Amino acid sequence: MPSRTAAAHLAVTSPAPGLTHRLHLRAAGVSVLLDVTDGRVPAIVHWGGDLGPLSPAEIDEVALAGIPSTPLNAVDVPVRIAILPQSADGWIGRPGIIGSRLDGAGFAPRLAVTGIRRADVTGPGTSERAELAGPPEPLRARQLEAGPSRVEVDLADAELGLAATLEIELLPSGLLRQRASLTNRDESPYQLQELTVSVPVPGDAAELLDFAGRWAKERTPQRRGFEVGTHLRENRRGRTGADSAYVLHAGTPGFGFQEGEIWAVHTAFSGNHRHLAERSSSGHQILGGGELLLPGEAVLAREESYRGPWLYASHGHGLDAVAARFHTHLRSRAHHVDTRRPVTLNVWEAVYFDHDLDRLRDLADRAAALGVERYVLDDGWFGSRRDDTSGLGDWVESADVWPMPEGLAPLVDHVTGLGMQFGLWFEPEMISEDSEVARAHPEWIMAPSPDRLPLRSRSQQVMNLSIPGAYAHVRGQMQAILDRYDIAYLKWDHNRDLIEAATRDSGIPAVHAQTEAFYRLVDELKRDNPGLEIESCSSGGARIDLEVLERTDRVWVSDCIDPLDRQQMNRWTSQLVPLELMGSHIASGRSHTTGRLHSLDFRAATALLGHLGIEWDLATATPEETAALRRWITLYTERRELLFTGRLVRVDRGEDVLWVHGVVSPDRERALFEAASMTRSGEAQPARLRLAGLDPERRYRVQVLLGGDRPSGLRAPAWMERALAGEEVVLPGAALLRSGLDAPVLDPEQAFLLELTPHEASAS
Repeated sequence: MPSRTAAAHLAVTSPAPGLTHRLHLRAAGVSVLLDVTDGRVPAIVHWGGDLGPLSPAEIDEVALAGIPSTPLNAVDVPVRIAILPQSADGWIGRPGIIGSRLDGAGFAPRLAVTGIRRADVTGPGTSERAELAGPPEPLRARQLEAGPSRVEVDLADAELGLAATLEIELLPSGLLRQRASLTNRDESPYQLQELTVSVPVPGDAAELLDFAGRWAKERTPQRRGFEVGTHLRENRRGRTGADSAYVLHAGTPGFGFQEGEIWAVHTAFSGNHRHLAERSSSGHQILGGGELLLPGEAVLAREESYRGPWLYASHGHGLDAVAARFHTHLRSRAHHVDTRRPVTLNVWEAVYFDHDLDRLRDLADRAAALGVERYVLDDGWFGSRRDDTSGLGDWVESADVWPMPEGLAPLVDHVTGLGMQFGLWFEPEMISEDSEVARAHPEWIMAPSPDRLPLRSRSQQVMNLSIPGAYAHVRGQMQAILDRYDIAYLKWDHNRDLIEAATRDSGIPAVHAQTEAFYRLVDELKRDNPGLEIESCSSGGARIDLEVLERTDRVWVSDCIDPLDRQQMNRWTSQLVPLELMGSHIASGRSHTTGRLHSLDFRAATALLGHLGIEWDLATATPEETAALRRWITLYTERRELLFTGRLVRVDRGEDVLWVHGVVSPDRERALFEAASMTRSGEAQPARLRLAGLDPERRYRVQVLLGGDRPSGLRAPAWMERALAGEEVVLPGAALLRSGLDAPVLDPEQAFLLELTPHEASAS
């Protein structure tokens, strides 16, 4: 059976005559004006820039000012687009609820409000519930002005036997998030196909930006006009996906990192899901999202409920402002990581499946000498796993390379004895057909029937964690390893899409149940192993969303560590994820995925703006490379407080040759920027470097940081030559913002850093 939440008791009654409430919520420069008129499903009259304090009368006036005209040849009342859009309101676009009784009846509910409650939000809380000042209480005021708040609205269609609850939260970061649940009150089962919540966006938002991508090239931006019809991004991979929409933006034409007004949404779910942007011929525009349910995943018996995922919504001027709300929210959580993100060595690209104790100890010795603080043993330590064709699901030490009774202890003890944390790779949701567990329990493999298996991918199948026995097997074997060794970190991989993903004995789809089981497994392991950190890796960056980030402490941006490609992927992954949660490694000289060669300084400068690590056989590094690595690690450890508390800044430039991005401290006293030459310019002189995010009233000392040699082909302007010679270069913040620095010319695939610190004579 699909996973369902227990239904809370809701009285199905008609709305009180004339039930009308209008709530104006404000936080961090954002206003949300929520309107319930005559008991109709709540609608958002305004979501965007702060409207300032409003009196009760002004709240009503603003709401009335947002009522559209009634066009010819349309319904005889103004069309009202609710958070759960429904045809009963005259909306002819995609409904918020798509479903019916098994005979087709009940396909067009007419929900009405039966109760409203509100509470103040004092903190971000968890993915389930924001931190509240107290329990939500029934709303009595007709108009209410409030700060960050949680609003719960009960809805019902008594005739059709349906009830729903909307949860609407304006968080202290200025993020708005919403989700809905649906309960069947009738004896007849209700087959739910879609439950989608939405937010309105104004007609000024005429351009869309979301993302595409593939393995090793995740989060490739794409733009288009916001035109009549539905821009629908459906993901059926059973995981977030390397090609997911990720964050769907609507903004004023030509919006960039610093310019343009933008409204954006993100569906926080790690299984099948959707994002959509829809514009009607009457000019109404919405953004929305929800889970993509497979047939039969939400057939609700009497008193059964389905609850959809959170839809997060961020508003701001410029993409950096939109990103900053996500970052602020994540950083304000009680369980967020601290700024001392340990320098990490992952041994995958050094040894692959060749697990030799002496070689691995030697790598640990070299890493510790460089200042590495965490050592991760990747794939190949368990079962029959001597290559990628067998062993998944047998989470016990390999008898071939890690025989018991010592097992992994000689390596773990050596690593921890050097003062480093030890990390280990798992792929808990996968199973090899060539494994002990598959031979014992073939019914645990996800498949459409007992006699058919899905096509293999990466020579593997999917372990159905919604089956209690399979779940207990995986959890028990993982916990046994955690009990046996001093393990501080898990690299949690997920290397294939889910196709024909059903419970094998019944053929019933199980992607929803599998996703919920994954969440439960992570939650239980974290609960039972305090301090354990978990990285979300999924063929690289194919499972990155706000729901998985509630449970994990790091994401692997991509299996591609080629610095040229990583410039793009890091740049856009940070649209949702702050730098401290983004795994960003210094690769070997020749890229594992592209075959390109890059200098150590370009590789290291690219990796610096993230959670720094190394993915390289250190035994092959020359003494010069080892010395340079040590310098880069020192530079990172001395500046990670700034990197992981500062506000992300990406500089808009007229040409796409020199990318400039970095962080500015919260007080705007300090900044660290990276300038990366991505390709050759068609002009002899690149555009000036006009930095963003600085305080125009301050004076800054500008220093150029190079990890090693001068970048290839560098033709430095006068200010840069002075800085490289150790002379003091001091400029007003206003000049750096508005006039800028003359840009150097350098060869492609080179980089340098600019560090800005306060000058002693700075204005107070």
